[in-house]
Amino acid sequence: MRIVVVVSLCFLTVTSFAQTKKPVAKPSPGQQIYEQYCLTCHQADGSGVPNLNPPLKQSEWVSGDKTRLINVILKGLQEPIEINGETFDNVMPAHDFLSDKEISDVLTFIRSSFGNKADAISAEEVKKVRSAK
Repeated sequence: MRIVVVVSLCFLTVTSFAQTKKPVAKPSPGQQIYEQYCLTCHQADGSGVPNLNPPLKQSEWVSGDKTRLINVILKGLQEPIEINGETFDNVMPAHDFLSDKEISDVLTFIRSSFGNKADAISAEEVKKVRSAK
């Protein structure tokens, strides 16, 4: 009888624990796009790669002018840039194959991640910049 009670209590404890486990949060669409297209060069923490790929954290390129940032995604970047006194000189390919919504999602993710606190970029803003090519 004791074995049945002990086994029952163990089962109830395990069942209760399993039900209280928090589900793993699904990444936002912007984070998913970042992980697919940006993470390799700009790293999981947005720190970039010294002398090659610029950091996305604490950068005026990210938190500043939206049009400039949208154009970097749409047209890529061919020339060296300086961020926080360091020069980065790796070519960034254009990602104009992404939809306006995907670009707005990834840029909004970047502008609100890695310690950045910039406002969102809308798909309408991306569409306006894309059409001005």
